[in-house]
Amino acid sequence: MIDVVYWRNEPGLTALLTAYHLRTESEKGTAVADADALPQRYRAEIADPRSAFADDVVLLARAGDTAVGCLVVTTPVDGGAEVKRLWTDPASRGRGVATALITEALEHLARTDVDTVRLSVWNWRTGAIALYERLGFTVTSSWDDRPDLVCMHRVV
Repeated sequence: MIDVVYWRNEPGLTALLTAYHLRTESEKGTAVADADALPQRYRAEIADPRSAFADDVVLLARAGDTAVGCLVVTTPVDGGAEVKRLWTDPASRGRGVATALITEALEHLARTDVDTVRLSVWNWRTGAIALYERLGFTVTSSWDDRPDLVCMHRVV
C-alpha cells in the first residue's frame, strides 16, 4: 500500500532528491560521482529542501515507513502551477507510486484557484511521458529552451 503525505520534515526526501538529480545528470551525459559534484542549485535542494521549496507543496510517497517517491507542486501563478521533481525509487517502480503522487497533486490543485498544471520531462523518459499522457497531460509548446525537453499540460 502506498500512502502519499504532505512532506513536513519526514525522513527520505533528501535521498530521493539526490537519486533524482544524480540519475538526471547521468542521463544527460554528465554523470557525477556524488551529490557534491551536482550543480549548486541541485545541491541546495538536497541540503535544505525546506528552504528550496518554501513556497511549494512537497508530496512524499511512503510504503510503510519507507519513502519511495516524491513530487513538488509549485506555488500557483496566474492560474497555473507546475509539477516537478517526480521521482520513484527504482525498487518501487511498477507499484503505482508515480500515479498516486500525481493524483494527489491534481486533487490538491483542484482545491485551489489553479486552472492548469504543466510539467516538463526529458524526451528519453518515454515511460514517464506515457504515464503523463494516461493521466490526461498533452504535449504543448515549450516554455523552456533546453533541447530534448518535452513540455506538457492539462486542465485541473
